[in-house]
Amino acid sequence: MKDRRFADQEVDVVIVGLGAAGGVLLRDLAKAGFDVVGIEAGPFWDPARDFASDELHARTLAWNDTRLSTGPDALQFGANNSGRGVGGGTVHFTGVFYRFHPSDFKVRTLDAVAEDWPITYEDLAPHYAKIEAEIKVSGPRHFPWGAFQGPYPYPEREPISANAQVFRKGCEKLGIRSTVAPLAILSAPFDGRPPCINRGFCNQGCLPNAKFSTLIHHIPEAMARGAEVLSDCMVTRILVNKRGKVTGVEFSHDGASFEQKAKVVIVSAFVVETPRLLLNSACPQYPDGLANSSGLVGKYVMPHSGHDVYAKFDEPIRLYKGTPVLAVSQDFYETDPNRDFVRGYSLNAHGSRPVSMASMAATNAGLWGKDLHDIMRDYNYYARITLVGEVLPARENSVTLSDEKDEYGIPRAQVYFSYGENDRKLIAHGVETCNQILEAAGGKRAFVVPDSAHLMGGCRMGKDPKHSVVNEYCQSHDLPNLYICDASVFVTSGGGNPTETVMAIASRTADHLIRQRGKDL
Repeated sequence: MKDRRFADQEVDVVIVGLGAAGGVLLRDLAKAGFDVVGIEAGPFWDPARDFASDELHARTLAWNDTRLSTGPDALQFGANNSGRGVGGGTVHFTGVFYRFHPSDFKVRTLDAVAEDWPITYEDLAPHYAKIEAEIKVSGPRHFPWGAFQGPYPYPEREPISANAQVFRKGCEKLGIRSTVAPLAILSAPFDGRPPCINRGFCNQGCLPNAKFSTLIHHIPEAMARGAEVLSDCMVTRILVNKRGKVTGVEFSHDGASFEQKAKVVIVSAFVVETPRLLLNSACPQYPDGLANSSGLVGKYVMPHSGHDVYAKFDEPIRLYKGTPVLAVSQDFYETDPNRDFVRGYSLNAHGSRPVSMASMAATNAGLWGKDLHDIMRDYNYYARITLVGEVLPARENSVTLSDEKDEYGIPRAQVYFSYGENDRKLIAHGVETCNQILEAAGGKRAFVVPDSAHLMGGCRMGKDPKHSVVNEYCQSHDLPNLYICDASVFVTSGGGNPTETVMAIASRTADHLIRQRGKDL
């Protein structure tokens, strides 16, 4: 945290968390002239100094604080799900940039499961387009799924990796459509940043800055327009006055406690930390936690099923080469009445580095000793496809507060998760499809690593305050000057990587706040 520009001064907006959503909000509000402060628990990264092309070093980019994970399908945390530092998870995500499909917003209407969102695809479409244009998303001229089918602002990435070529070859033989991936990674120079040269260290923090992150795009512009960023500051409570109105936040820095007063508080701290903060901010006016009159803060948490399917080939594939995801298919995204489950999934031809491959094969797939040794000896001959499967919301999948406290005196998060019957059928279908694609390309079935990714839910949006936490603009039903804007507001999880939808929702929320400026909240 740098020297404060002001001490007790009340600002227009304080944003908790500066990842995909928080970065967009900070920039858009600062651009509109708001006096805005962004607070981030982790450091302010310098890519040239802090990013290294090294798997073990990259683990420092993740949120590594202890989280208690329970349930039949207990989730793994760390780099797979969240970041700690300015830029959040965008610093180490793969850059895959999908829009959600129109069907994602009306699952109840179409499939009689889950709930409909209070917004539609059309509500987010202009925000998707705005974000793609301003960060220069690269992608195919024709994307054959969903409402938006291209072209993207920048041309598709080339050449594609051997792993992506194998995937596309197998898909073609089976009559499955595939394309080069839409990516938030430059295929040509932009804004002083170089195009990607396929180093492949996207998940380790892109040192050359060819990959987008809010750290290098939105945050600098916000600061240039007067926004203040407080890094290495852990927000511990949201403050409420006697009239039950939010007045700011309390945060810890270097062992000392500070307050930041604000007219509006926006929590963009991700799916685990957002409910944790709201629940820990319980007070006499809100004994069950803030924004929780529905009892749904922390409920309906959804990961994506992210199983990795490996096959062994006779010729080298070299999974470490190239951007991790360079080819994709969404042919199985929508509900098909001929299948025994609803909803669907995306398939990403996904590279893997050796430390990650070995550790996941051991911990998740139970491969040890000679079996693991033999696999890693032949590492260069394996190809991989990763499933991104929709998981239906279930109330019991939740974030709650445990009895154990962390260094700040906050109860640690306890996360419970179990797949439902529909989820398991979808996973089985997706894994078999991956195996068939790899076999069609000439590979031999090898092993499957059960995994999950992309947490969503926990503070779902909706029109009815009894059955949701925020409204369609991410405004709390209970406290009008408290907003929750991140992946926690998702009603359903969709079947594709969610980062672009998180950013589109943040853009829409910022527009709403700009329109509401000057009105008493």
